[in-house]
Amino acid sequence: MAVPKRKTSKARKRQRRAHHALMAPAHSTCPNCQAPTIPHRICANCGSYKGEVIVAIGND
Repeated sequence: MAVPKRKTSKARKRQRRAHHALMAPAHSTCPNCQAPTIPHRICANCGSYKGEVIVAIGND
């Protein structure tokens, strides 16, 4: 069984974990209704994408 020969130092451990930080999700505004949306997704408020209505959302 493989076993580490030396203890992993704090510096080496922290350098390895430098890319593990969480990133905030990107937001943009819908050009149709100005609601906040995720980029490259259909707007959940009005159902449009790139100026076209993709999904008809009813106000029931």
